[in-house]
Amino acid sequence: MRIRTAATAASGAIALLAFLAPAAQADMQKGDTTFTSVTFSKSTVNVGVSAAQSLTVVATAKDDSGIKGIYGPKVISPDEHAAFPTDGTCTRPTTTTMRCTWTYSFDANDSDDYADLKNSQAGTWRFTAEAAANDQDFYDLETSKTVKVKRYAKLSATNASPEPVTQGGKLTVTGALTRANWNTNVYAGYTGQSVALQFKRSGSSTYSTVKTVTTDSAGKLKTTVTANYAGTWRWKFAGTGTTSPVTATGDGVALK
Repeated sequence: MRIRTAATAASGAIALLAFLAPAAQADMQKGDTTFTSVTFSKSTVNVGVSAAQSLTVVATAKDDSGIKGIYGPKVISPDEHAAFPTDGTCTRPTTTTMRCTWTYSFDANDSDDYADLKNSQAGTWRFTAEAAANDQDFYDLETSKTVKVKRYAKLSATNASPEPVTQGGKLTVTGALTRANWNTNVYAGYTGQSVALQFKRSGSSTYSTVKTVTTDSAGKLKTTVTANYAGTWRWKFAGTGTTSPVTATGDGVALK
């Protein structure tokens, strides 16, 4: 169990601190104290290179003797760095429960170097907090509640040429996949990634995958297809454990 601090449930000195958190361990409990709910405002936080993104966490704890406080609320990255709430409030809906709401900010270009996100921090973050009861029972939440924090990805607009194209003729389709580099605050080519090339016939509302293409060393995409029908071509990236999914703007191609 972590040592309890004197900080209140709403406290938090900074948004993101280069702080070595305790190694992950399973949730711990004494007595009947429990978290009846922990919810996140979004399941995935996609962060680019300039604009900060927020996450709200709402947690409700219960004990028959009443909850004294919820302490140490933070979210911890895969490389054990911790984000502390920028603000928070707590209420007592009943004599046996406490509900707290905290806001976290994720920024790759924070004015405080210690608060900058780093590439190594992309992936699954875990929420931790300790609910302490009036009768000395407690619940130490460590690993059971998680949220994704991912590097934002971009796909350039799809380009298919020539336009128009002879029916049965060849089309060259190009694009480029980039993602946020939190270490350098730029978007850089995402290499070696599988990206689906999709097609939607004119008059249809449904895209189908024609083939999968791998990005080159600069994140660029290029392939040749046969144009049997008029319609729209687009690139679609499914994302990874550290990078957001993205769909490119399509390019409509007519037949001649």
